[in-house]
Amino acid sequence: MYEITTLFSKISRTLVRGITALAISTVMISTAAADIPTTYNNSCAACHDSGALGAIKKGDSTGWQQIIKQKGMPALVKSVKGGMIQMPAGGLCDNCSDDDYRKLIDYMSK
Repeated sequence: MYEITTLFSKISRTLVRGITALAISTVMISTAAADIPTTYNNSCAACHDSGALGAIKKGDSTGWQQIIKQKGMPALVKSVKGGMIQMPAGGLCDNCSDDDYRKLIDYMSK
């Protein structure tokens, strides 16, 4: 009986640690990319503020609407994730989700 209780206790502690680690990492990831203006400033602004390397400038709503219409949002997000000739994969955002990329594109288009 002692062995079963000890084993159950070890499994419980391991499970609690795993769930805690998962919860902490989920919060860290979601908060890291959740603040779109900060994420933009840390990853996109280097090119999209100035239009460097042919990047569509933030606030150029006509340019953004044209490319969104031309490619479609899913393909545009896929391009960002995979990188383009001038832009590294992920657009310098290591922890952005597809939803974050959509929000960033929307943010830049206004």
